[in-house]
Amino acid sequence: MQRTKERPTTLTPTGILMAEHRNIEKVLACLDRMADAFEEAGALDAKVAGDALEFLRTYADRLHHGKEEANLFPAMEERGIPREVGPTAVMRQEHDIGRGLVRDMGAAVEGKDLAGFVAAARDYVGLLREHIAKEDQILFPMADSIIPAGEQEGLLDAFQRVEERDIGPDMLGRMIAVCGSLCARYGVTEAPRAVAGSACGHCCGERGRS
Repeated sequence: MQRTKERPTTLTPTGILMAEHRNIEKVLACLDRMADAFEEAGALDAKVAGDALEFLRTYADRLHHGKEEANLFPAMEERGIPREVGPTAVMRQEHDIGRGLVRDMGAAVEGKDLAGFVAAARDYVGLLREHIAKEDQILFPMADSIIPAGEQEGLLDAFQRVEERDIGPDMLGRMIAVCGSLCARYGVTEAPRAVAGSACGHCCGERGRS
């Protein structure tokens, strides 16, 4: 049965994205502890790092950021949010910065560069935690307020297509399993959450990072 026939009426596109954020935050917490563990051991564990990078590339980027960039952000821009400046532009920029840091981590694993991996991992964790906070606390409420209910139903259908066609249920299940395995390994049960900056420019203008 299609999700469009069985999903609860309270389900929203931003609700789905926020639920995905919680899984991403768990892996960020694992990545943070992983960097500490690698540093303490004085060596990388390529298998564990590879699992984390697979999750970040597939779940965080292809699935989650893919839904935002192909569906949510354009829907907001059709309702008057400027594409080249403003909140969706900042979010796209941060997605690109995150992809660069994931590439850096991958290159560090290939080159057995412990210091390079640790530095990129910590930068990525800081970036994504703040990014998620800005989306949860600022961008998503904005989307809920400007996208009509009928268009939100269309976004739910688009999200379902990403899950079923672009990623596939088997890969999605694998990513959830990877998240669970990393959490068990690093003792993560509840992930730390950031608070978005109070200044409007922190989300809607120039990008701010701590």
